[in-house]
This record gives sequence, C-alpha cells and structure tokens, in this order.
Amino acid sequence: MQQLRAYPVPGLSPNYPLKIEHVIINTDGASQGNPGPAAIGVTIRDERKRQLASISRRIGRTTNNQAEYQAIIAALEEAIKLGANRVELRSDSELVVKQINGQYRVKNASLKPLHQKVNQLRGQLDGFSITHVNREQNKEADRLANMALK
Repeated sequence: MQQLRAYPVPGLSPNYPLKIEHVIINTDGASQGNPGPAAIGVTIRDERKRQLASISRRIGRTTNNQAEYQAIIAALEEAIKLGANRVELRSDSELVVKQINGQYRVKNASLKPLHQKVNQLRGQLDGFSITHVNREQNKEADRLANMALK
C-alpha cells in the first residue's frame, strides 16, 4: 500500500496554526524509466518558511510527467486539509508549470484528467500561483521523491 508520510514541525502544537493563510510548496515527481516505478516528493512551508508537512510516496508505474502532476495534486490536497487559502507552488517541471499556467495546451490524453484535477483543486483556493524553479531550488522535494523510490 502506498503511504503518505507527513512530518510536522518539531515544537509546534497540534493546534498551530489555527488557520494557515498562505503556504509555499515545492513538488517533484520521479520515474525510473518512462514509464516506470514512480514516486512523489512534497514540502509544505508556512509564510515564515517553517515546514508544516512533507510527502514521500510511491505512486506505482507512471511517466515522469504524470508523477509531476500527481505530486502537485497531493500537495494541493494536503494544503487544503491544512486550511490554506493561498498557495505558492514551485516545481522543476517546466512543461507541467506551463500547462497549468495556460501557456501550453495539454495534448497528452493521460495528462488531461490530472490537469483537470489540479484546476479543480486550485478552484478551492482564494489564491494560487505556480512557478518553474531549477533543480537546485527544489532539492528537498527531489530528495523525498527519490527516497520513496528506494
């Protein structure tokens, strides 16, 4: 069974914060082969950059782009559970970022339902942005995805 692992910030009470207004999320999807065994990695931080949760999970056999989308979906679901109103998401997948931002059309049939799910989740938020970052700025999410593949 695939496992979700959330690692709360040490020292924070279970009631903190009562309402998280804004979160910063880094996501990464990894696939060994294309398609192949795949996993996702996610970090969720508050406005002060304190880590609220992280996800490191195998997701079965997918392509890298499917894994990238699934990481974003898992991140948004967790942010919504945490009560976030605004999400600032960062991913090192230029294709997926440009598709979500509407700069590229989603042509691949297997990505269309994942793209629709992202749009449905972002519709539940008061604010949403997604930015492409280089791999160097996404090390922790990458580490979590690769850790789940081992």
